Amino acid sequence: MDLVEKRIAVIFKALCDENRIRIVKQLRTGEKCACRLLEEIHVTQPTLSHHMKILCDSGMVVGRKEGKWTHYSLSPEGTKVALACLKMLTTVEEAPDEKPCCERE
Repeated sequence: MDLVEKRIAVIFKALCDENRIRIVKQLRTGEKCACRLLEEIHVTQPTLSHHMKILCDSGMVVGRKEGKWTHYSLSPEGTKVALACLKMLTTVEEAPDEKPCCERE
């Protein structure tokens, strides 16, 4: 597996969980403190931290510390990369002249 495929897998891993999708939807309206996300998503703090690590590792979300709390927001660059990956994977291309996989008699 090359680096591009690994990167795509990390992005899609971030989007394959209902709670992470809820978090991303919350962040669409702007930066949110972890305490606010905890209230909205109804998970424990360790569970939120786990989800935020996966989202941040994907590059789609960034966090900034302020006191004891972290504030999270969508990364414009990271979301562009995720969108480009989805588009690349779902764009139908014409295949070059390929030999059939089996000979028909």
